[in-house]
Amino acid sequence: MVSSLHRLIRKIQEINQRYNKPHIEMTPLVKLSLMALRVYLLLLVGLIVYKFVLTLSAGAIQ
Repeated sequence: MVSSLHRLIRKIQEINQRYNKPHIEMTPLVKLSLMALRVYLLLLVGLIVYKFVLTLSAGAIQ
């Protein structure tokens, strides 16, 4: 069990190292767009978590 977990961790580290640097050139506009999408995604996840916490706290009051 432990050896398979170590093997999985090594495989993930190998994949992360292989794709650490992008293989294609990106213009500044593409980089900006990707950053905007990343921020938008984090904002949506934050809103979902916030709504989940509000829903749980509203259920605890009743």
